[in-house]
Amino acid sequence: MSSVRIIVLALSVAFIAACGGGQTITPSGATLPPTASAAASTPVGSAAQAAATAASTALACTSPAQPIVELTEGPYYKAGAPQNAALRTAGVAGTPLVLTGYVVSRSCQPIANAKLDFWQADGSGNYDNSGYTLRGWQLTDANGAYRLETVIPGLYPGRTEHIHFKVTVNGTTYTSQLFFPGVSQNEGDSIYSPQMLVKLNTSTSPATGTFTFVINIA
Repeated sequence: MSSVRIIVLALSVAFIAACGGGQTITPSGATLPPTASAAASTPVGSAAQAAATAASTALACTSPAQPIVELTEGPYYKAGAPQNAALRTAGVAGTPLVLTGYVVSRSCQPIANAKLDFWQADGSGNYDNSGYTLRGWQLTDANGAYRLETVIPGLYPGRTEHIHFKVTVNGTTYTSQLFFPGVSQNEGDSIYSPQMLVKLNTSTSPATGTFTFVINIA
C-alpha cells in the first residue's frame, strides 16, 4: 500500500470517529437529484456545481434520525394543486431557488413514491388563492429524492419566510413548514421551528437549498 493511500485511510478513519453519536448512512443505491448529475463536467464555482454539492450533502443521514416537526397547515392550503415540481414561472416575484433532498425513514432508508405537496407565498409575501401559482406536488424517485424549482418566499404581517408542505407516505400525511436561516423574524414567529431550517446557499443563481424529510416510521 502506498504512503498516499495510508494517509487517506487514516484521515477517513479519523473523520468517522469524530462524527460519533450514531451510524451515518447513505440511502441504499441512492443517486443524486438531477441538479447533481452534471457535477463532473461542470466548472468549479458554477451554480450547477454548487447545486451538486448541496445535493450530495443531503445524502447523509444519521440513524436514528430525528423526524420532521409537524406544524399547522395554515389558512392558505388549497386542494387540487397540479403535479408539478417546477413552481417558479416567468414573472413570479422572488429570488429563484432550487431545493433538493430526500424523504427517508428514521433508520435513513429512502422512501420512494412519497408525495410532497408544496404551497407558498411569492417573494412579495402574496399567495395565489384563485389559481395554483407556487402550488404543486411531486413524487420522490426510486431513491427517495426530490427536486423543487421555486422562489424564496417573502414576509407578510405576522409570519417569517416559510414554505408549507404535506408529505404522504403509506397513506399517512404529515404537515409542516420549512424555514430559512438568517431571517430576523424567525425568533418572533410563533410557528417557527429550528429543526425545519433549510440549508441555504444564496451565493449561486439560482440559490440552492437542501432539506431531508425524515418520516416517523422505522
